[in-house]
Amino acid sequence: MNFSNLEQFSMGTEEFKKEMDVANWFSQLPYEHWVPIPVSGTRPSARYKHAAGVADEKLYIAGGSRTGRYLPDVQVFDFRGSVWSSLKLKSEADGGKSEENGAQEVLPATSDHSMVKWGNKLLLLGGHSKTTSDSMIVRFIDLETHACGFIETSGNAPVARGGHSVTLVGSRLIIFGGEDRNRRLLNDVYALDLETMTWDMVVARQTAPAPRFDHTAAINREHYLLIFGGCSHSIFFNDLHVLDLQTMEWSQPEVQGDLVTPRAGHAGVIIGENWYVVGGGDNKNGCPETLVLNMSKLAWSALTSVKERDPLASEGLSVCSALINGERHLVAFGGYNGKYNNEVFVMRLKPSDASRPKIFQSPAAAAAAASVTSAYALAKSEKLDFSSLNLNSNGVGNNPSELDLAFEIDALKEEKKVLESSLTEVRAENSRLTEKVDEVNGTHAELSKELHSVQGQLAAERSRCFKLEAQIAELQKILESLQSIENEVQLLRRQKSALEQEIERSAAQRQGSGGVWRWIAG
Repeated sequence: MNFSNLEQFSMGTEEFKKEMDVANWFSQLPYEHWVPIPVSGTRPSARYKHAAGVADEKLYIAGGSRTGRYLPDVQVFDFRGSVWSSLKLKSEADGGKSEENGAQEVLPATSDHSMVKWGNKLLLLGGHSKTTSDSMIVRFIDLETHACGFIETSGNAPVARGGHSVTLVGSRLIIFGGEDRNRRLLNDVYALDLETMTWDMVVARQTAPAPRFDHTAAINREHYLLIFGGCSHSIFFNDLHVLDLQTMEWSQPEVQGDLVTPRAGHAGVIIGENWYVVGGGDNKNGCPETLVLNMSKLAWSALTSVKERDPLASEGLSVCSALINGERHLVAFGGYNGKYNNEVFVMRLKPSDASRPKIFQSPAAAAAAASVTSAYALAKSEKLDFSSLNLNSNGVGNNPSELDLAFEIDALKEEKKVLESSLTEVRAENSRLTEKVDEVNGTHAELSKELHSVQGQLAAERSRCFKLEAQIAELQKILESLQSIENEVQLLRRQKSALEQEIERSAAQRQGSGGVWRWIAG
């Protein structure tokens, strides 16, 4: 992807840090730029490939890896106080009593695992650790009691793995891919029903993504599972695959926008129809851009970019969505880009325009919806009798009902403008798609002609093959007849030889008999 046009807003996150007020940092953030949060107190160990989640304006970090060593701790960052604390877990097996030796004996040191918030619990799934298990382990952390334990599951559980993706769809968790403890790459799909804690293997049709790990996954409208990027042991991917959870069919749709660079170890989070993807790399270079995939239009765009070697251009970082002071933020932590990181970065997102209709499915459906809504608004506004309104010199009547009606008229006019603008955009989109369809139809016609030509050539070749086969059959018959003729010739030669021998014997007898008679006559 060509990100040269991002230089105008590419900046180091350190530039904001110096002027940030620790007590009121969230009110000073610029929109759509990554900013490091000033932290008071001790920071947790720098790490990557940890699990992360947000609950009650707090960021929870579990485990991870540093210099080849797995970490067992759970760290909590309070957005309000901008302070880190270590969560002291209690073992469920000991009746919720605190462990004197900390979290290490309660939660095994783990890396490459996933965290999902479900109710008042944080669920931890899979990962690599020194604790051996044939199937994927599910653990929990109770956010109220801080109890930690193992969840019993049933059914067809997936093999133990790390670097997989876990996506919450309703009351189910969808697991895809990863790498097992023997470094075998996977591309299978499993589902865990959180109501019954039962595993099921998902059998999908069509071509699945290549086996991979350290990818990202997202869910669109509780219907489509999206898989992006990741790597094998030698290849880094930049492809996008979609699994229809109703038909259970894989597809690889055409993606709009510029081609993004291959990456693994990146992180992603969904807000509305946008899928934000941060960081990642290819073991040589980190990816500095923050990407946004509009999941309705399947179009990539670059939201912002940081400098090279910035902590956000790292592999194995985490990114979450957090509501801070009533506004939506992206929160990133950790990663490795030549050194391990332990800073918290936030990005303040611009508020979405709630009055603007969203384009959900196809452009045709959006056009129909916009047309109906626009027609309703226009009809509603046209039914109002503007001449019957008794307006004073200031343009507003003294009657409160007339004042409300005037406000309603203004609101309808604004809504009409918004809908007309949306309708214009949808019509333009439909026009573009119509041109594309015409182009595809033209290409289809040319391909059809070429196919007919090839079919004609194939028919001619088949006819030629049939003729050749007939000639070969005739030649085989001739060869068979030649063999019989050769046998007859051999027989005739033997008969000729016998006849010649018989003639010679007869001649010799005649000569002998003639000599005797001559002797008698003499």
